[in-house]
Amino acid sequence: MQPYTIFGVFALVVLASLVVAPRRVTAEGFFRGQGLGGDAPGLWMLVLSQVTTWIFARSLMNSAILGYYYGSAGVLAYAAYYGSFLTGGFIVGRLRAQGAGSVQDWLAERFGAPGTVCYNLVIALRLLSEVFANLLVIGLIFAAILPELAAWKDVAVLAVGAMALLYSAWGGLSAALRTDMMQMIVFLVVFGAAFIALVTTPQFDAVAVLTAQGVAGSYNGWVLLAVAALQVFSYPVHDPVMMDRGFLNDPATTRRSFHYAFWLSTLLILAFGVFGVQAALVGAAYENELIGTWATMFPGWVFAALILSLMISALSTLDSALSSAARLVVEELKLAPRNLLGGRLAMICFAVLGTALTLSESQSLFDAVAVSGTASMFLTPVLVIGLVLGRGIAVWAYVVSFAAAMLGALVYFLRGSALVSGWLYEGHKYEQLLLICCVVLATGFAATILGSSRR
Repeated sequence: MQPYTIFGVFALVVLASLVVAPRRVTAEGFFRGQGLGGDAPGLWMLVLSQVTTWIFARSLMNSAILGYYYGSAGVLAYAAYYGSFLTGGFIVGRLRAQGAGSVQDWLAERFGAPGTVCYNLVIALRLLSEVFANLLVIGLIFAAILPELAAWKDVAVLAVGAMALLYSAWGGLSAALRTDMMQMIVFLVVFGAAFIALVTTPQFDAVAVLTAQGVAGSYNGWVLLAVAALQVFSYPVHDPVMMDRGFLNDPATTRRSFHYAFWLSTLLILAFGVFGVQAALVGAAYENELIGTWATMFPGWVFAALILSLMISALSTLDSALSSAARLVVEELKLAPRNLLGGRLAMICFAVLGTALTLSESQSLFDAVAVSGTASMFLTPVLVIGLVLGRGIAVWAYVVSFAAAMLGALVYFLRGSALVSGWLYEGHKYEQLLLICCVVLATGFAATILGSSRR
């Protein structure tokens, strides 16, 4: 009965999202999130939308899994990526101060077509990975809580994808912003209840959690923290969901929204990671991405609250990813007319492609973060030297930095193949990732420094 209750409550959240979504929407509302009166989204709408689209199902699972394996170091490493709100807010402020209305505007002015083509390729891959990873979590949940119906998990994936597409295509970004608020409030209530239940159980020991080494030892958690430190400057810039929300209101409101979102999202991701750490401390076996483990660890209502948290966060990220995909295709790539039909067709294309990836054999959650994070690192030297230091950068240097990052991402993705494995350091995959990131950054900075000049 419990699984059906979970899916029943989730269905109510979907229905509430349809109710909250605007009944009428203009092109400005669809692509820019404005209300019918042309008003911009307010501070807390931006904050809650930012947080709920970054505290998504993949991140929650990654934090818990890393906590299970690497203890508090693993959770801290993943939480470090949420420093992206600080670096992202800083970059958005610099871009707006220089008159840019988007990242693409700044890149087009500096590098012309190569600047936007390279960037748009990376963010298109990022958006596809968002759809893929969050639907993947839905499939894992369905298979874990209804094992007797595991063969039907693809149907569950298709159903959730279709529901997210339904209200996203109706209202675009304005729908995503409004439903994000509602979904985030529900998430906070549900997850808050589960977290309070965890920390008030007799077997919970805060000191043990803070000093936990995980079932595999903490070393690789610290390695991953170093990787996050290298990627955190460029990481937010390749996330169009975050960048799109950086240009919707005035600079002061936007700056505050990024700061508030940083504190709230970091606390939430650390809190969810505690569930993974606790699973390791009590000696639970790792099953089905921790979902099966939690079912044996907690009372039924706590387990249900955790699963609902994951499903709500997946739904919220899907609608935001689709609205950003519409803006990318229509406003940046200009592959469809700037009207509601053009935006909706773009959403359908990304939803179909992302779902197709989910139904493939790939089941890796963190690899999607690692690969896209590595690909984004071509932006670090470009932004540091061009945006922060204000120097000109030759187009060839930009392309070299991009090629190095894409090659690094490809090497990490293919690290297990015979073609690549012989060239890599024979260590843990996170050690390999750290080495790749260092090489990518060194190459990018060398090229941009050599290709830089006074403006």
